[in-house]
Amino acid sequence: MMFKLFGKQKKFNAKQFTQKDVPQQLYTKCDNCNDMIYYEDLKLNLDVCPKCSHHIPIGAYRRLEITLDPGSFREFNRHIKTGNPLDFPTYEDKLAKASKASGIKEAVITGYGDIQGKRSVVCVMDSNFMMGSMGSVVGEKITRAIEKSIKHKIPLIIFCASGGARMQEGIVSLMQMAKVSSSLKKHSEEGLLYISILTHPTTGGVTASFAMLGDIILAEPGALIGFAGPRVIKQTIRQDLPEGFQSAQFLQDHGFLDKVVHRKDMTRTLSKILKIHGGE
Repeated sequence: MMFKLFGKQKKFNAKQFTQKDVPQQLYTKCDNCNDMIYYEDLKLNLDVCPKCSHHIPIGAYRRLEITLDPGSFREFNRHIKTGNPLDFPTYEDKLAKASKASGIKEAVITGYGDIQGKRSVVCVMDSNFMMGSMGSVVGEKITRAIEKSIKHKIPLIIFCASGGARMQEGIVSLMQMAKVSSSLKKHSEEGLLYISILTHPTTGGVTASFAMLGDIILAEPGALIGFAGPRVIKQTIRQDLPEGFQSAQFLQDHGFLDKVVHRKDMTRTLSKILKIHGGE
């Protein structure tokens, strides 16, 4: 009788729901295991999936929040504005959209910050802004950060996350590779410490320049690290490539970086390195 009255009931299927069906700031979905994660649990776990330990990419200010001592960050060169040196069509519109979507003015944030009481110059790239691509302002801000590290004789830390050089700026973008690398050479000659941390993804011209020039090179688990994509490499060398050869773990196993560090251990690891470098 009840069946006739109300009709056949549809069987509940969790898979029928998509990310768009879930209210913002309530649940999110892991890109790796597709598990639904309560937003507050994810935040407490430093944006690492509790189920599969996938390190979800995070914005620059979030990175600073979970890494530095509370209230210690002092940003500089915040208002440097990107131009359009090649008059590339629609570039200004893309920059405006990227700024609105990410909440930042360019693909890197620079400033002073403390890690368990140790002062450093910190640069954090943000893949939410045009995939963290390196244009003239990114190169200029990082170069100025290196110069401040030299001036004040304090360590330099760069969190890298980039799709490479920014095509809209052509040769101007590529010149940043040489500019930043040249400044790092002076930094090294002063006997100062540079720690490079590779996050997902670190590719292209950033990998080919300052990302791989650290005195100590760390990486987050699962980070994609490389210059060109697998297809281009395979076509160039005409050989089959090892499985996962551009992953952080593979690069550590083959000596391209010093250590893969879980996000929850990053602050403690950096603190130890800074204390050793400072002679404590």
